[in-house]
Amino acid sequence: MATQVLSEEQLDLSKPIIRRKAITAKNEATLRTEIDCGEFGLLVTDEPVPHGGTGKGPSPLQTVLGALCGCESVTFCRTAKEMEFQYHGIDFEAMYAIDIRGRMGERSVRPHFQSIRVQAIVHTDEPEDRLRAVVEETEARCPVYNLLKDAKVNLEMLWVRRGGAG
Repeated sequence: MATQVLSEEQLDLSKPIIRRKAITAKNEATLRTEIDCGEFGLLVTDEPVPHGGTGKGPSPLQTVLGALCGCESVTFCRTAKEMEFQYHGIDFEAMYAIDIRGRMGERSVRPHFQSIRVQAIVHTDEPEDRLRAVVEETEARCPVYNLLKDAKVNLEMLWVRRGGAG
């Protein structure tokens, strides 16, 4: 694959810019799955021991919650850089609720998240209106946030400004 370097004038955002990534995963008829992310190593998902797993990794749903926090972080960082917004980091606390009847086969109940609540504490000395602008753009761009929103998950993001490096 050849590397291309384009100037901003050559970049045409009216045409699709497709990026593809791939992983492999292996499950040996248990609740534990090893996910090979290639150059980024292995990731293991599992279920807790009380739910029949070995407890050797986060559940797949916890992994999705972590992906949301990670994706919000990356998107916020890129957006903040574009908007010249200075910050020292973000601390996330996230939780979800699920009605397990859906995954147990009850078709009238969604098998995925009912709700997700995330508190993101942004360590910054920037004013609230600047933070609000970065957050608005971040949420418009974040792939995982929008995937969950499009799935009609009750998604509550609480962004909190905390001065200084925290």
